[in-house]
Amino acid sequence: MEKSQSCSEFMGRAGPSSPPWRQRGASLFLLSLLLLLLPALPIASATTSGPVLAVELQGPITPASDDIVAAALQEADAGGFQAVMLLLDTPGGGLTETYEILRQMEETEIPVIAYVHPEGAVAWSAGTLILISSDVAAMAPHCIIGSAQPVRLSALGEAEPINDSKTTNAIVALIEEKARAHGRNTTAAREFVASNLNLNADEAKNYGVIEYIAASPEELLGQINGSRAKNATLLTEAAAVQYFQPPINLQLLRLLSDPTLAGLLMLVGLYALIFGLSSPGIGSEALGVVALALGLIGLGFNVNIGAVFLLLLGLGLILAELHSHSFGILAVAGLICVIVGSILFVPTSFPQWYVPGSYQQSMALAIILPSLILGAFLAFAIYKVAKARFAPPMLGHIVGEEAQAIDRLDREGYVLFQGEYWQAEAEDTVEKGEMVVITGKDGGRLKVKRR
Repeated sequence: MEKSQSCSEFMGRAGPSSPPWRQRGASLFLLSLLLLLLPALPIASATTSGPVLAVELQGPITPASDDIVAAALQEADAGGFQAVMLLLDTPGGGLTETYEILRQMEETEIPVIAYVHPEGAVAWSAGTLILISSDVAAMAPHCIIGSAQPVRLSALGEAEPINDSKTTNAIVALIEEKARAHGRNTTAAREFVASNLNLNADEAKNYGVIEYIAASPEELLGQINGSRAKNATLLTEAAAVQYFQPPINLQLLRLLSDPTLAGLLMLVGLYALIFGLSSPGIGSEALGVVALALGLIGLGFNVNIGAVFLLLLGLGLILAELHSHSFGILAVAGLICVIVGSILFVPTSFPQWYVPGSYQQSMALAIILPSLILGAFLAFAIYKVAKARFAPPMLGHIVGEEAQAIDRLDREGYVLFQGEYWQAEAEDTVEKGEMVVITGKDGGRLKVKRR
């Protein structure tokens, strides 16, 4: 009985009036039990589902590229897409535009998958930087990345690396930080810039530069299903791939902003103006103005003032040659100005363009060759004019012959005689297309009258 009473008193003391150390012991026991059971409890996690929006970035990165990426991210956000897939096949491109794409990728809440595609594609220089900065990095088989060392063209057209430590260190620091932020190989990232390292898909995966190798976007989505990106779990095993169609204005801008095409448009515009101003009335002036405007739009009006000066000077010298007796000296000087100006006009070297040296050489060659061809044609035309101008007198042979007015002869103009253009002076007004009779010759000018 005493024992039972003692137990009752002990149990009573263990209640609310129990000592503090006994209360702390019970709390610690409950906390330990909770920690043991915690791993078995389901953990809430953010997941994303829905289709994936694919954006093609093929060819050089131009002023249109960052606008296309921005429009795609906006559509993906509004359309309920779970991720954006950048399909890369690029030699690199504008450094300013690349920085803007990296900023958009970092600021968006939508996971960005960078995928070098299709098989055999490349992502050099700026393309490598975009790949390493993505949330998920992948390559198709037989693709190549790397060649990220800044280079420029020498005066002889040879590609030479930029050894300025300030420039190189800035790119190295950027690409290393992007690799570190996404858990990728920082040593390989450095070597892409420092020593022009190139890796194929298998090497890139083995070295921890990318995470996946897939032959198609659908195969890639099956591989990344369940992976984490931007604090979300991707559910992509059955996700559909929808291709982004840029608005018509961005498609046109992407076409015009290709540096080679923009340079050719500028050259066509300049030569069209030359022929238009030297032979008014045939409409080439309008073609020249339109081509120049399209070329400037494609270049984003980011032009070299010195190059513009050389182009205008060359234009003036060639026009002066057509109305002088310099034996082609002015034309040759003008052609040299146009060729040098056209090379400087389109930015091909770092920092404007972050592309390998071989691609810079190809762009420069694509601009120089048309200039040489057009220059050869112009030289032939000047030779024919000079031959006619300084030919011995043939007054007896041409008087009485017929020619055709190629424009309206309001006292002066041009006629077509035996397949050649001649400057002519008419006795009275002759309409375009009418036949005239040659009555005489004064130097390189024919005197004509209506038939």
